[in-house]
Amino acid sequence: MQHIPEIAIVEQNTLTALGLQTILEELIPVATIRTFPSFARLIDDTPDMYSHYFVSAQTYFEHTSFFLARRPKTIVLAAGEQPSLSGIPTLNVCLPQDKLVKAIMQMRKQGHEATHHPVSPQEMQQEHDLSPREIEVLILITKGLINKEIADKLNISLTTVISHRKNITEKLGIKSVSGLAIYAVMHGYVEADRI
Repeated sequence: MQHIPEIAIVEQNTLTALGLQTILEELIPVATIRTFPSFARLIDDTPDMYSHYFVSAQTYFEHTSFFLARRPKTIVLAAGEQPSLSGIPTLNVCLPQDKLVKAIMQMRKQGHEATHHPVSPQEMQQEHDLSPREIEVLILITKGLINKEIADKLNISLTTVISHRKNITEKLGIKSVSGLAIYAVMHGYVEADRI
């Protein structure tokens, strides 16, 4: 008996959800595709039975820990260009239909290779190349601490904190504190409600 893939679309915008459902039904006719207007509705269902989750960026942001644990199966729906989410594929739902179909097909091809390879914390660290100390500094930056407070909390000099901040912004290419906060949440370093 062949396994029928089940796909969850978690998107509060009804038109986006239905449009994506129609495209996916044409591309993968054997799949069962369910739409959920909210994360709570997905959780009320059987959330771990799905082979893929297409989730709105807002839902992903609010429930990062759930989706990070299901990282190879998660695709974030973005309206327009989005910053890359380190290993989390994003799908621009504003693309014309033919380009959207191509993007989904490309993801599907890559997805078969990625789905069978869980990512270890060491690989996650190598991906963005932040040292454990830089991650500590990043977390404290997202919590709103200034350089002096970070230095005191970590028992390091102010110069060292400034050096770490410079390294973090260079490695990630993100200069704003809000950008760093989004990055930290997206990569599971901090929960969204802790910022």
